[in-house]
Formats: sequence, structure tokens, C-alpha cells
Amino acid sequence: TALNPWDVMLCVSGTAIACENALVVAIICYSPALRTPMFVLVGSLATADLLAGLGLILNFVFQYVIRSETVSLLTVGFLVASFAASVSSLLAITIDRYLSLYNALTYYSERTVLCIHTMLAGAWGVSLCLGLLPVLGWNCLHDRAACSVVRPLTKSNVTLLSASFFLIFLIMLHLYIEICKIVCRHAHQIALQQHFLTASHYVATKKGVSTLAIILGTFGASWLPFAIYCVVGDPDYPSVYTYATLLPATYNSMINPIIYAYRNQEIQRSMWVLFCGCLQAKVSFRSRSPSDV
Repeated sequence: TALNPWDVMLCVSGTAIACENALVVAIICYSPALRTPMFVLVGSLATADLLAGLGLILNFVFQYVIRSETVSLLTVGFLVASFAASVSSLLAITIDRYLSLYNALTYYSERTVLCIHTMLAGAWGVSLCLGLLPVLGWNCLHDRAACSVVRPLTKSNVTLLSASFFLIFLIMLHLYIEICKIVCRHAHQIALQQHFLTASHYVATKKGVSTLAIILGTFGASWLPFAIYCVVGDPDYPSVYTYATLLPATYNSMINPIIYAYRNQEIQRSMWVLFCGCLQAKVSFRSRSPSDV
């Protein structure tokens, strides 16, 4: 079979995703200091994106080397589970950031650790179930009329996945709006205590709100086109439409390490120690909390 340029781009995207997130996972596993709930969530996100990258690579290999319906179902199920875990981890990170501001006094407690582990267990459990659905029979291999724009997933399957994404996106939007309100309220309280709003407080507040907008905007711009097309698209449409919306969705897993990991100063310090241990004493960093965005 002749190589499809879109498949090549997906494979290249998967390779970049796997390399970026493998580094994040290695750093978190290597550094004993990165064991707080915030970095557990970042590690979960990086692991999910790493698996998604590997899934894209395996899908390319099996598509052109081992052409099998069983393998196709396994790779598609693997990709569904991985990307679902990535999106769910993003939701968990958003909830964690909200709780770190809303319950700042009780955030650093065993209850928070239990809450984080429960969220992750639920997120990965649901993602695994979504990935198993095509393998367990919810596919269109024997009924082509039921196929969606993403073969061999059925129309009802992708509708369920899209509806889940829309729900998660709305929850994240609501939580980020609440975070913005809390940040602005804190800045206003500081201004009242000091009788004026200093330029540094204004800049910090504006930067925080802008960063939240970038985070949510990047997530929406990456996944919304594909989620919408899965609902309104028809399997008879040219496959280029599916590729054109799916490829940007994979970029979200490529951007996640930059937003949630490499910008964090604790991970930056761990990278210095891991790759340039001799410079450890020369570089100083400020510890950050989950609410730092």
C-alpha cells in the first residue's frame, strides 16, 4: 500500500509526543522530590500522552506492515484509552488547581492526596473501559453502514466520546472561570490591605488570567474541531477531513509537556540536576504551588 502523507505526519507527531513525554516521566520518576499530588497529576498526564504517542507509532507500523482487523481494533482501542486518559488527566489537573485556591488552608493534607488518587483511578478506569469498547464488539467491522468518520468505531461510539469531551470541556471552562474570580478577588483583597493596587499585583493578575486563557484556548482549539466533526461528519466524506481535524488534536499532547511540565521550575531544576548535575549549586529556583499558572 502506498504511503499516505497524513499517516506519515501522524507518525511523526506520535514520535515527537512520545519523546517529549518520556522525558517528563523520566524526570518525575528520577526525582524523589517530585512526589506531591501536583506532580502525580503531571506524571499521569505525561504517561497518557506518552502512550498516545506510542499508539500513533504502532498504528502506523501495523497499518503498513501487519494488516489485520484484530490489530486495527487493538491499536484504535489503545489510542482511544490513551487520549481519553490524557483529557481526563487535564480535567484532574484543573480540579487540583481549583482546590489549591478554594481550599488553600486544607489543601496540603492526607485528604487531598486521597482525592487525587481517587480522581486518577477513576479517570484511568473510565479511559480503559472506553478503549475496550471497540475490542469487545462495539465496532463496525461487520456493519459498514454503522461506521463513523473514524473506522472501525461506530457512529454511536464516537458520539459518546465527543459528548464526554464536550462535558469535560464545559467543566474545565467553569472551573477556570472560578479560578479567575478567586485570583482577581485575592488581588482586590491585597489592594484593600495596601490601600492601592500596585503595578506588580496588576501584572501578576493579568498574567495569571492570560495564562489560563491560553491553556483552555489551546485545549479547545486542539480537540473541538475533531469532536465536532465526529458528530456532524459522514463516513462517505473524504478521509482528508478526518485527518485534518485529528492531526491538530494530537498536537495537544505535544503542547501539554510545555504547559504543565517544562514551565514548572521544580521540573526545570530536576532537568538541570539530571543532565547538568555539576551546575546544581549555581542555579536557584522558587518552589511553586499547583495554583501557579
